[in-house]
Amino acid sequence: MTAFVALLRAVNVGGTGKLPMTELKAMCEELGFGAVRTYIASGNVVFTSRKSESAVKAALEKRLHAYAGAPIGVLVRSAPEMTEVLAANPFAKMAPNRTVAIFLDKAPPADTLAGIRGQKDEEVKLGRREIYVHYGAGMGTSKLAIPAAKAGTARNMNTIATLAKMAAEL
Repeated sequence: MTAFVALLRAVNVGGTGKLPMTELKAMCEELGFGAVRTYIASGNVVFTSRKSESAVKAALEKRLHAYAGAPIGVLVRSAPEMTEVLAANPFAKMAPNRTVAIFLDKAPPADTLAGIRGQKDEEVKLGRREIYVHYGAGMGTSKLAIPAAKAGTARNMNTIATLAKMAAEL
């Protein structure tokens, strides 16, 4: 059994994509995932499965589409990968609540940094399948636009640390 973390895109953020975490937990259990636990109401779920990462992603996306009537993107990482994302944070000395990893399905394109718009005091670095961003003045006033991140989903380092710990305990 592999421990996984699934991160849902655009769920319970700004009034869009309402999905109670009790429903998400039940869906995961229906799909045969074990030891299912959710974390905060923004689409974070940790579980075990014998399926591959791609099979977990496909099954969860199909089930969520049936529930919501529209596609909901899911980004999946194994427990060791989630720990690696945390360890690879190039802004480890910065405030963890102002630093995010934007999770992607594959490596960021080579031209990711060249495509950035609206950058002021934000710092951006590329990871294996992530884009790391440190928001100097905070996210609330940032005008940063990263076109390569459009299909991804961001979590701050505090959330990533908690999810990595939860997954490692499974």
